[in-house]
Amino acid sequence: MSTPARHIQLMDTTLRDGEQTQGVAFTPMEKVSIAKALLQNLRVDRIEVASARVSEGEKEAVTLINQWAQQEGFAERVEVLGFVDHTRSVDWIKSTGGRVINLLAKGSEKHCREQLGKTLEQHSADVLQTIGYAHEQGLRVNVYLEDWSNGYKDSRDYVYGLMDRLQHSPVSHFMLPDTLGVMAPDEVFASFSDMCQRYPAVQFDFHPHNDYGLATANVMAAVRAGVSAVHCTVNCLGERAGNASLAEVAVVLRDKMGLDLAIDESHLVRISDMVENFSGKRVAANAPIVGADVFTQTAGIHADGDHKGGLYKTKLGPERFSRTRSYALGKMSGKASLKKNLEQLELDLSEEDQKKVLARIVSIGDSKQTITTDDLPFIIADVLESKSYQHIKLLACSINSGLDLPSTVSIRVEVKGDKHQATGAGSGGFDAFIDAIGKVLQHYEYRLPTLADFEIRIPKGGHTSALTECVITWDCGSELRKTRGVHVNQVFAGILATIKLINIQLHEMAASKGLGLRIAYLTV
Repeated sequence: MSTPARHIQLMDTTLRDGEQTQGVAFTPMEKVSIAKALLQNLRVDRIEVASARVSEGEKEAVTLINQWAQQEGFAERVEVLGFVDHTRSVDWIKSTGGRVINLLAKGSEKHCREQLGKTLEQHSADVLQTIGYAHEQGLRVNVYLEDWSNGYKDSRDYVYGLMDRLQHSPVSHFMLPDTLGVMAPDEVFASFSDMCQRYPAVQFDFHPHNDYGLATANVMAAVRAGVSAVHCTVNCLGERAGNASLAEVAVVLRDKMGLDLAIDESHLVRISDMVENFSGKRVAANAPIVGADVFTQTAGIHADGDHKGGLYKTKLGPERFSRTRSYALGKMSGKASLKKNLEQLELDLSEEDQKKVLARIVSIGDSKQTITTDDLPFIIADVLESKSYQHIKLLACSINSGLDLPSTVSIRVEVKGDKHQATGAGSGGFDAFIDAIGKVLQHYEYRLPTLADFEIRIPKGGHTSALTECVITWDCGSELRKTRGVHVNQVFAGILATIKLINIQLHEMAASKGLGLRIAYLTV
C-alpha cells in the first residue's frame, strides 16, 4: 500500500501583499470577486485579504468577504494582517466578522531595535499581550516574523529567543518571510531545516519574494526542508519584483515534487485573467502557465512533430488549465502549422491552394510576427479570389499623416513593364494614394471608378496586431464590383484592394484590345 502524498497548503495573499504592487488598488467588489474565485473555484487553502486599520474602503471589503465566507463555510480560511497594538487590530478584525489574525512581529533584531526601539524581551511581551487578547476575542492567531531572512542571517540568537518565548502560545502558524527577497535555495533549505528541527511541534509557512527571480526555486527548497504552507499571489503581484507566482508554485509542487494540493488548476488561467483585468497589470505573454503564448508552437517543425505523434508535447499540457494548443502562423510556419490551423477551422484546401496560402502567410510574416487562426480566413479568401495576372505592381509606397494636416503619399509603381513615380495629397492616407495613382493611370487612358462602399474589418476579439481586411465596393457604371485587400495596416489593405481592381480592369481592357500584356503575380 503506497504512502499518501504529503499535503502542502497554499495561502494566497493577492488581496493583501499583492495589493502593495505599485499602482494596484482593488475596489471592495473586486476584492470580493477575487476572494470568491480563490476559495470557491480554485480552492486554495487560505487567503489573506487585507491589513487591519488601513481605510474604511478596506473595512467594507473585508466585511463583505467575511459575510460571504461565513455563509459558504470558508470563515476560518480568511485571514487579515494585524499589528502588535494590543486591542486595536484585533477589534478592527473582529468588527468585520473576521476569525483569523496574522500578527506582524519583528523577525530581526535590527528591525526590533531600530524601528520599535525595543529589546527582545519588551517586544516579546507586547506580542504575547496581543496574542492573548486575540485569543480572548475568539480569533485564531498566526504570527509573521517580519524580515526573518535577514534576522536569521544577522542575529540568529534573536530569532531563537523570539521563537522560544512564543512557541507555546496559541499560534497556529509561524510565518517566515523572505521580506526583501534576498535568499537563494541553498540558504532557504539550510535555514528552514534548522527551524523545523529546532521547533518540531511548530507549523511553519514560507512567504517568499521574487527580487532575484528565485521565488519558485526557494519554495521548492523550503518544502524540502519541512514547511507546511507556502504563500503566493496571482500573477506574481507584490511589492518590487513581486511574490511567488501561484500558478508556477502549484504546478511545480505537483509535477516536480509529487505533493498533494487542494487546488483545482483548471481555474488558474481564469483567475489570472480576472486579476489582470482588475489590477491593470498585464501578464507577460510568455509567463508560465497563464501567458497568452505559452501553449503556442511557432516553428513548423514542432507542428509537424505534434502531427506525427505528439513529439513536442509534455506533461505540462494546455488541457490541464482549460486551454488549447495553438500553432502560430508566420514566416517560420510550415505546412504542418497551416494544416493544424485549418483543422481548427474545419477547412479543407487543396495542396495547391495550401501552397498559395502558406506563401502569403510567410510574406505577411515579415511585417507581422504571428498570424492567428482568426486572421486565417481573411488570407484564404484573399488568396483564393486573386487572379494570377498583374498589369500594375506596387513597388513602394510611403504615407505621411498628421493631426489636422493633409496626408501625403509617395508611390513607385510598374505598369506594363514601365516604372513610374508619383506623389499625392488628400484628407487621409488612402485619399492621398488615390490622388497619386490617378496621376499615373491617366497615361494609360484609365480612370478609377467611384467608391460605392468602403468596409474595414478585423477578426473577432480584435487585437491591435490583427490582420485587417478591407472590402471596397466600386460603382463601375453597369455593375457594382467588390475587391478585397488584406494587410496588417488598414490603409494598405485598402490600397491592395484598389490595386486588385485596377489589375482586373486593365486585364479586361487588354483582352478587349487584343494586347499581349505581361502576366505576373501580385506581390507587395
